[in-house]
Amino acid sequence: MGINAWIALVVVGVAVWALIKRYETRLVLIASGLFLCIISWDLMGGLDAFAKSMTNSSLVMAICSSMGFAYVAKYTGADRSLVHYLASPIRGLGIFLIPVCTTITFFVNIAIPSAAGCAAAVGSTLIPVMLRAGIKPAAAAAAVLGGTIGSYLSPGTSHNPYVANMAKMDVMDFIAYHAPYSFMIGAISVVGILIVCFVLGDHKGSTEARVDESKLQKNEPDFKPNPLNALVPIIPITLLLVGNIWVPAMKMGVAQAMVLGAVIGLVVGRANPQNFTKEFFNGTGKGYADVMGIIIAAGVFAAGLRSAGLIDAFVSMLKDSNDIARWGGSIGPWIMGVITGSGDAATLAFNETVTPHAADFGMTIEGLGGLAFLTGAAGRTMSPIAGVTILVSGIAMVSPIEVVKRTALPMTVAVIACALLMV
Repeated sequence: MGINAWIALVVVGVAVWALIKRYETRLVLIASGLFLCIISWDLMGGLDAFAKSMTNSSLVMAICSSMGFAYVAKYTGADRSLVHYLASPIRGLGIFLIPVCTTITFFVNIAIPSAAGCAAAVGSTLIPVMLRAGIKPAAAAAAVLGGTIGSYLSPGTSHNPYVANMAKMDVMDFIAYHAPYSFMIGAISVVGILIVCFVLGDHKGSTEARVDESKLQKNEPDFKPNPLNALVPIIPITLLLVGNIWVPAMKMGVAQAMVLGAVIGLVVGRANPQNFTKEFFNGTGKGYADVMGIIIAAGVFAAGLRSAGLIDAFVSMLKDSNDIARWGGSIGPWIMGVITGSGDAATLAFNETVTPHAADFGMTIEGLGGLAFLTGAAGRTMSPIAGVTILVSGIAMVSPIEVVKRTALPMTVAVIACALLMV
């Protein structure tokens, strides 16, 4: 490797340290990438990568429209109605509330792809239900946390359109490709958390169990669950499945399905059209700023690594061993997810730099890209500093460390299973 490649290795280490210290992710990635471009006399390479990522139409449409829909679902109370009707029949199940609540969270997370948003909606209802049933606070929080991997299957999750675009696949085709592995991880989470909680005696109750009322989602005084409104969050997913599997005449893109679902939500929820429109576009803006922002930053970082020659050196090494790529693509994003509390930054950087060369390692882009984002999210699900972990721990008033003690073993098993089976 040349001197620039060795400098790039040092920069990668500094970037990892900065992410662990919780510095702004986009700042860290962009600054690192531009620095490497400058020392490689290729500043325009970094700037061109920034501009190219900004205008990636397939990603912008899918991500921004999904976030817009999520915002209006929250505004109309559709998310709360959905959780209300899912939670009502499960009271009195004892320790089996844990796997049921994990399963409910998993499927709600498909409709509400934000892990924190899903946990806030579900945790506000299900964590108090579990505590009243005698489940210990750490187990109640872990049950919800373990279900926040359902976003794997949402077309609005940034990684699905990102990898699909790279592999030149339709988003729904890519989701269909990794769905068996995503459901496998969900099953491991459901069963694994139940076993760990049973071994730790979490079904024996706690006399000090209570929730932090200040962290619960507050319903407006006039809020009333509406069964029709409860169906709104699943409308876009249903439209995409029906159009792609059963009725080709109804086939549509993610953005179209999200807009149509939002319009139906407006009618069913009888919302104020002006406020409704503002919420939708607030959501699209938030999606661009938070999600597309990380994708853009990862693109600049990748451009810097390419300019410095580190990627070429890394790819040459991986060509010699399929196993190195297999374990690097799983353990790398997983560990970064654990230590940074986010599976996004490391996974996007990996998929931007290494995954396009998957064929050189005897793999497919969809296989290696899917492996990286599934294991990165598994790492986030067992990280004590992840935003969603802190959120559910706050609701249950328990230490995040106690919560991830219940999710760590199942997520580790899931990562190993993915590495062995996906590529």
